[in-house]
Amino acid sequence: MPRELIDLLWRDHPAAPQGGARGPRSRVTTGAVVDAARALADAEGLAAVTVRRLGDALGVSAMSVYTHVNGRDDLLVLMADAAYARMPLPTYGNAGWRTRVRRVADANLALHREHPWLLEIDDDRTAFGPGTIAKYDHELHALDPLPLDDVARDAALTFVLDFVRASARAQRPDPRADEMPEIWARWAGRLAEYLGDDHQLAQRVGSAAGEAMNAPASPTHAWEFGLARVLDSLNPK
Repeated sequence: MPRELIDLLWRDHPAAPQGGARGPRSRVTTGAVVDAARALADAEGLAAVTVRRLGDALGVSAMSVYTHVNGRDDLLVLMADAAYARMPLPTYGNAGWRTRVRRVADANLALHREHPWLLEIDDDRTAFGPGTIAKYDHELHALDPLPLDDVARDAALTFVLDFVRASARAQRPDPRADEMPEIWARWAGRLAEYLGDDHQLAQRVGSAAGEAMNAPASPTHAWEFGLARVLDSLNPK
């Protein structure tokens, strides 16, 4: 039987309970199961992570996989914590708070681009993992120069990371992204004919934005605009 999730998350800690010595030794480790699951998710998406696929990848039976994890939900938590543990954390040095927080935001955006499946995992139990806690502690220090109490510091970091997750979702690859400049150029005139004098504000703003971005929208522009305002809100003085 696998251990409770908290013990699986901290399985490499000296205080973690170990499995019994009786019976044959497993051919794979819990860490190997988690790594194989992450590799599958990176290559094919989270839907590809099934016990059968993991067993095939590791050369063991599906039942053997279940001796390492209690189920798929627990496995997703272990995968997320492992991704956070391996995430390159930004350095701060003597940088000002805006630069420090900007580095945190950029690092998390890069993480979600590398592992887009993380956006599909919403399980508060990840907060108990060693990788997640180490990441949280490091990122809280980005806010050291700001006069925030502990509760406000937590809220400020949450605010930044929530913005990053929303932006990462908006920046997920669009299968028609390469076509949009040509479609925009071809359809803009036709759309103007259909609209006529209706929705003047939408036409004016949409035309200006579309001409500037050569597309109906630009996730990159939205990222830069939004992040600047997020940073402004952390210290409005």
